[in-house]
Amino acid sequence: MAQTTKTKYVHPEVLVDTQWVEEHLEDKNVRIVEVDYDPKSNYNLGHIPNSILIDWKKDVNDPITRDILSINNFQNLLQNNGINNNTTVILYGDFNNWFAAFAFWVFKYYRYNDVRLLDGGRKKWLEEDRQISKDTINYPKGNYKLDEEIKPNDEIRAYLAQVKNALVSRRYFQLSLVDVRSGEEYRGEITAPPEYPTEGAQRGGHIPGAKNVPWAQVINDDGTFKTLEEIRKLYDEQGITQNKDIITYCRIGERSSHTWFVLKYLLGYPNVKNYDGSWTECGNLIGNRVEK
Repeated sequence: MAQTTKTKYVHPEVLVDTQWVEEHLEDKNVRIVEVDYDPKSNYNLGHIPNSILIDWKKDVNDPITRDILSINNFQNLLQNNGINNNTTVILYGDFNNWFAAFAFWVFKYYRYNDVRLLDGGRKKWLEEDRQISKDTINYPKGNYKLDEEIKPNDEIRAYLAQVKNALVSRRYFQLSLVDVRSGEEYRGEITAPPEYPTEGAQRGGHIPGAKNVPWAQVINDDGTFKTLEEIRKLYDEQGITQNKDIITYCRIGERSSHTWFVLKYLLGYPNVKNYDGSWTECGNLIGNRVEK
């Protein structure tokens, strides 16, 4: 399937632009998905025509445990939204694709084949004054089916134990921990962005040895990604290079998914994991050392 992007990356196939989406609004093999933290402030006010909604809190996370949705619930989610194994899924969302990037990471964790991000997301679509709709679309049930022999891809997910073990082992020198939060969060001055005042950790600060590269440094004013050369230079200057094992983290895993996407697919770095436990886990553990 053809696609266009203004800049070529190592894996340009994971991005589509707004024009491509507009040309495929009626394509039955394409499912356009808005992923929102708060649908009332976004999807319900108007969305890309024929797009469906995935509610990040209700649909992508487990309702009981602090975890992403189970593999069976992932399959059910896709089927209930009319997605088949050969469907091209285009994700976009609020906050410059934070939550869409998290969903992309989950799709890849469960090894979905053809999933892509809309470059610039909802922000760029609205800024270009493209058509929006308030209609709710209900597609016929999809036939997406997971191969029972395929296991989740733990090569792209980090857990607290891995982070702590890396910090005390010789692998520490081959590891790049990337804190993608704001400088204020990294320094421990605040524990959450202003728009999330109730979801902070008990302590502020960062994981020892982590480099602070805020997620927004890789995007332009319109929400699209900067060029390959600009992005690579940004990380090279911090010593975050493709020969390292890289773990990204933020507060709840959504902004770090965005950076994980950039490092894994736009730059093509081979060993990148997203630590979705992030600071809400590290900042709340008794006896866990942090830096400020």
